[in-house]
Amino acid sequence: MRIDPSKIEVIAPNLKRRLSGVTATIARLVPIQAEMIGIAATGPGLPADVPHLPLWRCFLLSRDRVRVWHARRNTEMLLGLVLRGVFRRRLRLLFTSASQRRHSRYSKWLIARMDRVIATSQKTAAYLDRPADVVLHGIGAEGFSPPGDRRALRRALGLPEDAIIFGCYGRIRAQKGTDAFVHAAIRLLRDRPGAVAVAMGRATAEHAAFLSALKDEVAAAGLSDRILFPPEVTVDRIADWYRVLDLYVAPQRWEGFGLTPLEAMACGVPVVATRVGAFEELVDDGTTGTLVPPGDVEALAVAISGWIDTPGRMADAGCAARQQVLSRHRIEGEAERLVSIYRELLSRE
Repeated sequence: MRIDPSKIEVIAPNLKRRLSGVTATIARLVPIQAEMIGIAATGPGLPADVPHLPLWRCFLLSRDRVRVWHARRNTEMLLGLVLRGVFRRRLRLLFTSASQRRHSRYSKWLIARMDRVIATSQKTAAYLDRPADVVLHGIGAEGFSPPGDRRALRRALGLPEDAIIFGCYGRIRAQKGTDAFVHAAIRLLRDRPGAVAVAMGRATAEHAAFLSALKDEVAAAGLSDRILFPPEVTVDRIADWYRVLDLYVAPQRWEGFGLTPLEAMACGVPVVATRVGAFEELVDDGTTGTLVPPGDVEALAVAISGWIDTPGRMADAGCAARQQVLSRHRIEGEAERLVSIYRELLSRE
């Protein structure tokens, strides 16, 4: 969707063709923000419905007004500096950091030259050498919502209607903790014939042996019919896979932010999550789920059993999780907070 350059107040660059979390964030946010302010994304790999400005037009923007350049990667910060310093475009430079590790000297140099910085969590802010506004990601609570008929949905997806089902979704690799989830499931399911575990996702070529080894362990334990590995589904189908769950597990060893717990919670599903990414800021320990140390299979198994062995408590926590998303984690709230920062930058002399 092309937009008139004269109406653009904010530019959200996306300088990466391959789909990534940053690209997905821009694709989710910009159409909502476009209802609040003149904003356009620029760069490759964006859906057609996202308001878009051709990248070459950024070098020819009129100098009659100040605009915000909202970067989320080093390359985008650098291009903003070039546009402002070399091509003399009138830009306020804003950077959002999602990284939870010490920044390189080059990144620090770029970040120091931004007019303002946003962090996606308090933990992320702690890795920055300058003050930052903390703006948590939100999700669309309409697209992710509780099921109308969970039994019918399970039947449609080929899952047992009456089982207790807990699941883990995303890329299958050690960083994502898929092995910790599977090992915890093996421990638990031996003594719980009414429970089923689902590890859904895609293993890239370099992680194919990792997935194969996990499947071999499951087969050796005699649990191939109750620890399932369905293939990754498209974005438009993922909400149904949350809706069929009683409990979601986020076992990551490392994560930048991590939206899957929010997606599950919006569908009325409590969450067991590791203390990485923004999970400690998303999950209310004991109320909407449980937090455990990363890589601790025993702690993960204990936390999962604490929920699946008490279905009534699990259902109550699912209702609380949905309400928490509605009150604190809607994508509209994220968009509004960002737009307020844009307006503050635009109002500067």
